Amino acid sequence: MNILKTPNQLGQKPKSVDAVWSGSNGKILNIQLRKGEEVAEHDADMEVLIIVRSGTVRFTVEGETVLVDNETILHMAPLEKHSLYAETDADICVVQIAP
Repeated sequence: MNILKTPNQLGQKPKSVDAVWSGSNGKILNIQLRKGEEVAEHDADMEVLIIVRSGTVRFTVEGETVLVDNETILHMAPLEKHSLYAETDADICVVQIAP
């Protein structure tokens, strides 16, 4: 068993992207954004689950825009191009799983 810590970083620095865990079949990232910050369009070669722990984030995936918050989980297939914009301060858990 491992406890993985994801401390709040927004008091110390803007936009925080930290690797939380990495293994042979995937990885977990923690992204923390202040309102108005964004991550430019990119893709991943893995299945991706976006779990917004707090806040609201606007994702644009292959040209379609959706709002994701703590009541929704976003799934993206490998290589889907996406970008994100923090509608509010946000704390996001990104789970990448090898297909």
